[in-house]
Amino acid sequence: MRKILGLVSVGALLVGCGQGSIETTESEQSPKQAMVETLATGANIAGTNGLHFGPDGLLYVTSVIGSDISVIDPDSGEIVERFTAADGVFGPDDVAFASDGSFYWTSILTGEVAGFDENGNRVVAAQLSPGSNPITFSDDDRLFVSQCFLGDGLYELDPSGAGEPRLIADDLGPGCGLNGMDWGPDGRLYGPRWFAGEVVSYNVDTGDRRTEATGFVTPAAIKFDSQGVLHVLDTGAGELIKVSDGQNEVIASFDPGLDNFAFDENDIAYVTSFTDGFVKRVNSDGSITDLQPGGLSHPGGVAIIGDTVWVADLHALRSFDRVTGKALETQRNIVGVGELGGSLNISTDGDTLILSSWFDGDVRVWDPVRQERLSHYPGLAAPVAAVRFAEGVAIAEHATGSVSLYSDDAEPVVLARGLTAPTDLYSIDGALYVSDRVDGVILKIADDGLALSEPELIAGNLDSPEGFVVFDDGILVVEAEIARITLVELSGNRRILAEYPAGSVGAPGLPPSQMLNGLALDSEGQVFFADETGRKLNRIRLE
Repeated sequence: MRKILGLVSVGALLVGCGQGSIETTESEQSPKQAMVETLATGANIAGTNGLHFGPDGLLYVTSVIGSDISVIDPDSGEIVERFTAADGVFGPDDVAFASDGSFYWTSILTGEVAGFDENGNRVVAAQLSPGSNPITFSDDDRLFVSQCFLGDGLYELDPSGAGEPRLIADDLGPGCGLNGMDWGPDGRLYGPRWFAGEVVSYNVDTGDRRTEATGFVTPAAIKFDSQGVLHVLDTGAGELIKVSDGQNEVIASFDPGLDNFAFDENDIAYVTSFTDGFVKRVNSDGSITDLQPGGLSHPGGVAIIGDTVWVADLHALRSFDRVTGKALETQRNIVGVGELGGSLNISTDGDTLILSSWFDGDVRVWDPVRQERLSHYPGLAAPVAAVRFAEGVAIAEHATGSVSLYSDDAEPVVLARGLTAPTDLYSIDGALYVSDRVDGVILKIADDGLALSEPELIAGNLDSPEGFVVFDDGILVVEAEIARITLVELSGNRRILAEYPAGSVGAPGLPPSQMLNGLALDSEGQVFFADETGRKLNRIRLE
């Protein structure tokens, strides 16, 4: 394809008519859309997290990124109802029922613990700091919540929200308190310690703690069956384990990335996966039934190396054949464990990949063949994008509104600051560009490997721009909130290439993209983009 130099010299031709809504052009009024082809599909739920059987015998399954609770028929797997943001459910991580039929959930990204009382009224039990994760009611309807990943406290809460949270323990960290919890036959509260590889129990009134079981890789959740036998879901090993007489017995095996599980009244286990978004039933004969499919669960950034399309899928890297769409490989991440880390955005760096995650607060250069980390930039302020630039890696940090150049052996150099919501980066021929989702612009912030004294406006009047590509015919950009891909031509005309379901919106204080809507352009003029809501990888061809 032709070089970008011509575009850079006439960049002003792409500038709109100032800030605000897009000025409608004739091409937008009568758009000639390209044909969208679905290359790969995935899960029906955007990552499955906590789950609990309701009094109606149905399975209630939470999804943090999907920001919903799916009500599933445990026999057929059919989703019979969904509670969403329209109902007041925001980013639920786990769910639990009280004896009167009221149910509550935790919102890990905001710390809110909320629910619906027996009359269906929404009530907030507590506003904790971010990290609210497992939740459970005791037999006498006392409510308990712990934090994990963004906090490490264990609390008792007043379900009505009238009383203040009571701190039971704050010495379970670092990094996580308890995860999926349950009550033992001895009346103690049991839970796994994610990073310690053990299960502990608490007397919730005295705060007494004791170790109950060890020998796990990364224990994510525990439950007791009707006989009072402890079971542990080991997400690192991908195993459901029965603990009896001090022995750990594997009763079912899965891919790593498991989240939680629940027993029905017949001690049949149902298992979820934060990585793959599936719901599986472990039958009494040991066989496993897929109730909800797994696969692409949180597709975000997209990158191309040769004939392979890589998709950043939050807790996994997934690759697909560029021509056929065949799934090639999945490299899974266990939160907080291992070198891969989380991936919300992705870019190419020769034959390697640059991965960024605002949740993890870091950027990694990753060799997908050897599956090893080549460089690591930790402790960042909500990094949302990273690309190879000049002699380092340019990283956009949402929390500081800046783009900086990082290298392994020098202090970072600020390339741009004062940005409202830097969202994605693109680098080519010594120039560096950034999209700003809130201001609705694409800016050039560096040229010839050096920062510009003032950012240059390349395209304005965009609606929530996220992923974009600068190429010889103009700019391809995802306008996320109105869920479309737009071609901004050199002449300034704009053509809508594709429309698709809108994705999630970040919770307050988070990057507004939350899950980046990314795209990539190959050498044949094919555009690959992620459909976050549909959990698909799509392809369109430029005409």
